[in-house]
Amino acid sequence: MSFAELGLSDKVQQAVEASGYTEPTPIQAQAIPHVLARRDVLGVAQTGTGKTAAFTLPMLTLLETGRARARMPRTLILEPTRELAAQVEDNFDKYGINHRLSVALLIGGVSFGDQDAKITRGVDVLIATPGRLLDHFERGKLLLTGVELLVIDEADRMLDMGFIPDIERIVKLVPFTRQTLFFSATMPPEIQRLADAFLHNPVKIEVARPASTAATITQRLVATGSQDFEKRETLRELIRGATDLKNAIVFCNRKRDVATLHRSLQKHGFAAAALHGDMDQHARMAALDSFRTGEMPILVASDVAARGLDIPAVSHVFNYDIPHHAEDYVHRIGRTGRAGRTGYSFTLVGPGDEKSLTAIEKLIGQPVEWEGPSLAERPASDSRPSRRRGREDRSSRGRKGGGRSRPDDAAEPRPPREREAREPREPREAAQASHEQSAPRPARDRDRQPSKAPHSRPRHDHDSDAPVIGLGDHVPAFLLRPTLIKKQK
Repeated sequence: MSFAELGLSDKVQQAVEASGYTEPTPIQAQAIPHVLARRDVLGVAQTGTGKTAAFTLPMLTLLETGRARARMPRTLILEPTRELAAQVEDNFDKYGINHRLSVALLIGGVSFGDQDAKITRGVDVLIATPGRLLDHFERGKLLLTGVELLVIDEADRMLDMGFIPDIERIVKLVPFTRQTLFFSATMPPEIQRLADAFLHNPVKIEVARPASTAATITQRLVATGSQDFEKRETLRELIRGATDLKNAIVFCNRKRDVATLHRSLQKHGFAAAALHGDMDQHARMAALDSFRTGEMPILVASDVAARGLDIPAVSHVFNYDIPHHAEDYVHRIGRTGRAGRTGYSFTLVGPGDEKSLTAIEKLIGQPVEWEGPSLAERPASDSRPSRRRGREDRSSRGRKGGGRSRPDDAAEPRPPREREAREPREPREAAQASHEQSAPRPARDRDRQPSKAPHSRPRHDHDSDAPVIGLGDHVPAFLLRPTLIKKQK
């Protein structure tokens, strides 16, 4: 089947041919005719199958007729992250080269003034993240009553990021007669309930089993220790020993781990960039651009890069942390092996990750092979890092004053010369003790004996091992007071 058989306009077909595509993917071949027929569509397909073009191409055809009005967009596309929203905008720029459509991008980290100016002139396609969209609406700069087509992309990611209340509010603001397109790579029960509430008699398109992984990806598990320095060493060995490694994405669960691992890789001579949600928009786009161009072949990222990013030439994916949610594993490794290419994924598994690993294998419906010994076969190592290792880790995180790490002998016993320096003191102390026993002590010395007042605090540095009976030698003062008994008249 070719794109000409799907009912797309001539302008769209010319743009697709100029991009080098001749045959649609299964999700595109099944979804595009229903979108052109103004039907609601529920699309479920594994990542990397072309879901973005499945709604971009028919939207361009539908928007050829009509005109945008000020502050009232004709179509609305909701994305969970800024990177996905910018990527959809790039798709409209590429396939809409023969159209004169206005596209606006509403994401965080960009000036409100520039976005307001675009909305005021009128936009045909509005691509937004839920939070920034509601900000413009609450400021009175945007009306959603003219939306003809609503696209909710990466719906399961919206659920994970807590956007569902915002999505429900936005759906109430758009007209009831709109056309809705609902796309996701996984379909948990919560997303299914939302789809039933948002869609009206939808056409369900499922080109692959939900949460399935591409057959072109070679998946492996690597056993490692639970300590951070052990995991970093294991990751560096994997990167150095990987075959056909052109570029790679390393996923971490936490933002601070992204920053720490990024510094560690750079310290060991790897050209790496970092990407996580706390970075400003300019730094995030710069990191993605350096990774796309090959300037930085390694991208250390959080799950903000796990959904929908279209970087087709990623050869390897490394899961530094095993994901907490099994669905995130499908999205992470889906960054490689895209468009029929071969890819490799390696997941580091340490003690305590067995439950998450079981959930992943249950979700994808197949066991993942081990690279080398399994976690049970791996020899047990000392879980406590050495003092030198701990100091290196602290120095890699940075310390005030730029102090150097102490040498290895800091952890050794005290040198003999220091013990010898103490030994001559013993005769002097013995002589002094005998002199004090023979000489009469003055009265003022007797007054300096430790006081046994009730308010004095007992010392615990010379406690003996003898059991304490009752209150011991110390009796509180209130127990020593005489009891007064009043005589009855």
